[in-house]
Amino acid sequence: MRIALLTDIHGNREALAACLDEVDRNGVDRLIFLGDYVGYGADPAWVVDTVMTRVERGAVAIVGNHDVAATGGIVRMNETAAISIAWTRTQIAARHEEFLRTLPLTITEGDCLYVHASADTPDKWTYITDLFTASRSLIATQAQATFCGHVHVPALYHLSATGKVAGFQPVERVEIPLSRHRRWLAVIGSVGQPRDGNPAACFAVLDNTRGTLTYVRVPYDVETAARKIHDAGLPLVLSHRLQQGY
Repeated sequence: MRIALLTDIHGNREALAACLDEVDRNGVDRLIFLGDYVGYGADPAWVVDTVMTRVERGAVAIVGNHDVAATGGIVRMNETAAISIAWTRTQIAARHEEFLRTLPLTITEGDCLYVHASADTPDKWTYITDLFTASRSLIATQAQATFCGHVHVPALYHLSATGKVAGFQPVERVEIPLSRHRRWLAVIGSVGQPRDGNPAACFAVLDNTRGTLTYVRVPYDVETAARKIHDAGLPLVLSHRLQQGY
């Protein structure tokens, strides 16, 4: 089965639509959404409606920190993110809030764990940015492969049988064999707000039959998404980030 992993959409309609077009064209069997459907972008209601529709068709979704904040939860955020969440709460309806509130923090299927942030403290929203934080997440679970978002920068870590942790930056559209002799932690890049210097939307495809993971970049109409942020009166840095991918 080929599974598309999408995360950190952040209200970006144009990016999500482009990624779903790519998914639908390429025969993916299932979708798993790893959280943060709202915040930053100008189309939170459309994004949540789209995710809800896909869940009705069999997709799986978990919750992210921005989703918790948008439904009234207490989440530590910087000023820009807080302003965006306050605006988002004026844009989403009761059905969106109810959907977001029902989403779990983690989902385990077979030997795979899906979580928005770190597996060791999923409700603390820890960023996995180095070998130390990756190690803590890997040690916290016995899953053969853990998939997360939150960081907006694609990365892949693995734990050897001898307990050594290593990491590397995945290359776009290159199949990565997920060897059964190692345990893996894949940080999936962001659909709606990449921060690795590449403005193209990012998601990944897990082939759990062949045991491979492939990161995919999808160009989209960044200018329209950025203009919508500007027109909504949201902080301009959010518009600039889309254009520069940082």
